[in-house]
Amino acid sequence: MPDTERKRDRMVEWQVAHRGIRDAEILMALRTVPREAFLPAALREFAYEGAELPLEDGETLPHPYVAARMLQEAGIRPGDRVLQAGIGSGYLAAVASQIAGEVLAVEPEEAAAQRAMARLAAAGCTRVRLRDGDALHGLPSAGPFDAILIPRAGAAIPQPLLEQLDLSGRLVMPVEGPMRELRLVRVMRAGANRFEEEDLGEAGFVPPPGLPSGAGEPPPGPVGARPAADSLPELIRAAAEPLPALDEPAFGALFDRFAGARVVLLGEASHGTAEFYRARAAITRRLIESHGFNIVAVEAAWPDAASLDRHVRHRPASPGAEPPFRRFPTWMWRNTEMAAFVEWLRGWNAGRPPERQASFHGLDLYNLSASIEAVLGYLDRVDPEAAAVARQRYGCLSPWAVEPQRYGRLALSSGYATCEEAVARTLRELLEHKLDYARGDGESFLDAAANARLVKNAEAYYRAMYYSGAESWNLRDTHMFETLCALLEAKGPQAKAVVWAHNSHIGDASKTEMGRERDELNIGQLCRQHFGEAAALIGFGTHTGTVACADDWDEPMVVKRVNPSRPDSYERLAHDSGAGRFLLDLREGQHQRLRERLLPERLERFIGVIYRPDTERWSHYSACSLPQQFDAYVWFDETTAVTPLPTVRKAGAEETYPFGL
Repeated sequence: MPDTERKRDRMVEWQVAHRGIRDAEILMALRTVPREAFLPAALREFAYEGAELPLEDGETLPHPYVAARMLQEAGIRPGDRVLQAGIGSGYLAAVASQIAGEVLAVEPEEAAAQRAMARLAAAGCTRVRLRDGDALHGLPSAGPFDAILIPRAGAAIPQPLLEQLDLSGRLVMPVEGPMRELRLVRVMRAGANRFEEEDLGEAGFVPPPGLPSGAGEPPPGPVGARPAADSLPELIRAAAEPLPALDEPAFGALFDRFAGARVVLLGEASHGTAEFYRARAAITRRLIESHGFNIVAVEAAWPDAASLDRHVRHRPASPGAEPPFRRFPTWMWRNTEMAAFVEWLRGWNAGRPPERQASFHGLDLYNLSASIEAVLGYLDRVDPEAAAVARQRYGCLSPWAVEPQRYGRLALSSGYATCEEAVARTLRELLEHKLDYARGDGESFLDAAANARLVKNAEAYYRAMYYSGAESWNLRDTHMFETLCALLEAKGPQAKAVVWAHNSHIGDASKTEMGRERDELNIGQLCRQHFGEAAALIGFGTHTGTVACADDWDEPMVVKRVNPSRPDSYERLAHDSGAGRFLLDLREGQHQRLRERLLPERLERFIGVIYRPDTERWSHYSACSLPQQFDAYVWFDETTAVTPLPTVRKAGAEETYPFGL
């Protein structure tokens, strides 16, 4: 199945059927129409991400669920004659034409009509007929119609269009309510002069230009003005706890409220922001020094982090180990902010017995080749016969160890034998011999087991990458969670961990568009489910500044200016509070009125190793419920890019594809 068809199927399943659209003909129509044909080239990669998208002419491509819901409420059936008042993008008419017997559209603007018809032709939809005329007056000479669709919102339903409904005909339209909220309304013709109107609830449309995302929210005042006393920005200002300078001990002390947790997860809104690294370092220092935390686990590959762990715990380097973090994106961990924390951790551990030291580990499943070498090297030392067997099994993956994404592509080919069972068997046997192997060197066994787990899960990840973004994402975050749990178990019941990862990993995915529409989970969600209140999820955010990033995969690092946050985002609420740097406690019982006001979903920005300011709304924003996603939120109004360390990047394909997070 071609990749676009697979993405379209996924879109229909999770963004439409999963939300309550059950009409089989509508679902099939959505699977048939190539959504990307309605988009400009720069936005086609987002065609199946489940969002309303902008078109060159100021029109928008509707969310697939919105189109499906209009058709379902209109009761479109085979053989129906359908009128669409206003052609819009053409997408709604295209989907309707896959079901109805005839679709007529009326559009007064010639340029808009030509653009829409060009999109319809590109999509191969030839069954939509377009007429010139006033959309609000319809086509009286062509009626009556079984269904009339009005995609643009208005204050009232046009009477001339009602007159063009056949008996039992249905008209569906989004109508503005008294607070300018959008309600979906259906009118059925019940007689010659009798119409039955039904309010179907919230339309699910993105508000038109000028309408605030939260209906009834006071609009922001002039720049520099104090927000209204009852506004969300003012409630944030009142609840915000000002943060001291990053190098002051009082900064970390503000996070003592989370000292009783077993796991504290610290996020970041981008991978290239200095303040996020420095803040996480300050919080982690406090948790280690004052509260007994003894594990630092980061969003990095186990083999790379293992080299740093040996350094911070004053252990000799592994024979033949290459310097860590030499692959794209090198600046993510090879930066001066991270180097300062690593040297502090080494100093903290100096002179302490091994059982009282804090260790440093990677949770992620990249750097497949180094993990294979580490497992084989360990088995060579403790069980040469097992090493020989493992070499045969890993031989299946060896040709792809440097570019493992090629393995995933080939694993789709008919008859190509995947390596799944072989690598899983090696991990099972390693764990079965745990007691025997660990007697010699428990730390080395922990390292070997983690690498074997990485190889097993990486095989599944690279195979799944070519089936489903959600499946590969879930495999990756499940692997990170399993590795974290293995660390805690190995260190004993008193072990406590600090996790550093992107907001998209540590915020509870079930409270975001990731989980709701794409069926994605993450380590934050898994930690909440497993540890309950003993897991603390702390997100980070910024309004603007600079960030270290790349234009595309495997391209050089650049420093870019971060766009000011969108008016309909959580970040803009934080910015409008006027508080430049603060901690916001979002837990139940803390600032309850603010928490309740923040619960409805808004947009939140996520910048990974790639930053595309020109398509930021579609490539970097997602809908979330901030108080349900995080237990606390750390805010820096303006931030700066990390300072990368000099390095020669190792050649090879990027390993953060397709997420970059």
